[in-house]
Amino acid sequence: MIDMTSHVSEWFESGAVDCCAPVATEGLNERDAEELARVFSALADPVRLRLLSLVAAGGEVCSCNLEGPLNKRQSTISHHTSILHNAGLISGTRRGRWMYWRVVPERLAAVAQLLGPR
Repeated sequence: MIDMTSHVSEWFESGAVDCCAPVATEGLNERDAEELARVFSALADPVRLRLLSLVAAGGEVCSCNLEGPLNKRQSTISHHTSILHNAGLISGTRRGRWMYWRVVPERLAAVAQLLGPR
């Protein structure tokens, strides 16, 4: 039996085969990867994605106005807005008994920047 390992190795070392470009040396650092994972975890739910899109489309949306479009109870909406808020994707202000939510554009821009070319 012929030992092909040494032949293949010699072939690559001789430069007879052009290899593909090397992998980028500057990927995400550990801190940025953990931060993105937290954001993606918050977005990894269809209800939260819909909620975020409703808030983004509305500019500022009262929690009371999310029940109908999402077909969810207020307690469920509160749970999902809390997760999006903790991820920094939305911010809110209390007015009376209701929370009014808006997207944090700087946070979305930061996420997009982390995903862009380095």
